[in-house]
This record gives sequence, structure tokens and C-alpha cells, in this order.
Amino acid sequence: MLDQSTIESIADELVEAGRTRTPVQRLTARYPEMTIEDSYKVQNLWRERSEAAGRTLAGRKIGLTSKAMQYATGISEPDYGIIFDDMILENGCTVKWDQYTHPRIEVELAFVLNRDVKGPNATIFDVLNATEYVVPALEILDSRIEMEGRTIVDTISDNAAMGAMVIGGNPVRPQDVDLRWISAILYKNQTVEETGVAAGVLNHPAAGVYWLANKIAPHGDHLKAGETILAGSFTRPMWVHEGDTVFADYGQLGTITCRFE
Repeated sequence: MLDQSTIESIADELVEAGRTRTPVQRLTARYPEMTIEDSYKVQNLWRERSEAAGRTLAGRKIGLTSKAMQYATGISEPDYGIIFDDMILENGCTVKWDQYTHPRIEVELAFVLNRDVKGPNATIFDVLNATEYVVPALEILDSRIEMEGRTIVDTISDNAAMGAMVIGGNPVRPQDVDLRWISAILYKNQTVEETGVAAGVLNHPAAGVYWLANKIAPHGDHLKAGETILAGSFTRPMWVHEGDTVFADYGQLGTITCRFE
């Protein structure tokens, strides 16, 4: 485990890396003794630094919940991060490609809560009862830490690689559709790159949400009414480059598009 001064130093490095768009050297290469607990401490300090600078918490993201993502990253357990309000983009937006480092796109569902969800014994039914609506979302992955050889410790410290999200399509109440069978087709420049079904996320996209509620409960935290929770990708991440147009078709839940310039 790392001492507090080292954790504070890493958090400051990541704030600066986000500002300059210059990824820092992989943390586990420099601190092989670093633990998952250390990485969440770094993330929490990064969150505090960001909030002190005026950013506002809007929700949470859950990552690495599907086998597609676990195989793509070589990481075998979920993680979570923070969503600030300035990370939420509108459908049809134009995104500055160089605002992010190594940007990639993932296909997800977002749960918007109208009640708190508290662990440590939260269930899928608690999540469904607390959800005002579910809506399609694309996550834009970012990287403040070099990519090569990353472990879950690096990824968690890097706010679970959260860059931004584009939200759109048709919001639905969870009781009105079978969330497991929501599917999506992901296009880049009019070519199908990925397809997936939401059951790929822990057999039900709401499962990641109650996992998160239980995970943060020992730290005195819980999911709050009004928060948006990204439930995790059910496709592999898709690389995007300057000039690319992204389009995701969720069938009855509508479409999302954005363009990188």
C-alpha cells in the first residue's frame, strides 16, 4: 500500500495530465506495490480536486462489466468512476477529438434514478424501483495514464477511463421493456463496427448498478436520487479518430450520433 503523500502526488499528476492531455507513466510500473484500495483513494482525491475547481457530481460509471470488455482489456473484474456534469453531452454533438487522449467509444445504457439506492444489501429490484428511466448512451473513454500494460489499479486511478458520455434516443421506464434484450448496432463512418445485447452486462444491465451500490456502501456512500449511472458497455471499445462520425442504433430506443473533429 502507498502512503498518503504518494497518493496525493499521483492525484495531482492526474489532474495535470487531464489539463495538458499528456498521459503519465503507468502507475503500476512505478509503484508495483499499489493496491486497488490505493487506486480508489487516488480517484477520490482526484474527485475532490475536481470539485474544488468547480465541477459538479452528476453520477457514476461502471466499467468492465461484460465479457466483451474484460476480454478486450485483460481485466477480469468491474470498476467504477465519477461522472461530472460537464462530461454529459447532447445527442448530435460535435466533439473535439484532441480534448481526449486515445478516445474510444462504448455502447451502454444509463439509469437515471429518482430514489436513493443504498447497500450493502441492494438488489436488482431496488435498482429497478429507484429508476425513473433508462436511456441509451455512448461513453467516450479517455486516458490520463499510458495505455500499454495497464492493470485495473491504473484504470481505477484514472477514474475508470471516463472521458465523457453522449446521451440520447428514447428514454423508457424499466418496467416497459425487457432491458436484457435491448440491442445496439454501432457504426463508424457508415460501417458497422460492433453489435451487442445488454444482457452481456452481468446478465442484466441493472446488475452493475446494484453491484456499485453495495461496493461503495462500506465507504459510507450511496447512489442518490437524480444521479445518472452508466451501467457498463456491452460491446468492445471502438477507436475513433479526427473526422470520424459515430452512430448507434438501439432499435425501439432510438439512435445516438456524434462527430469528432
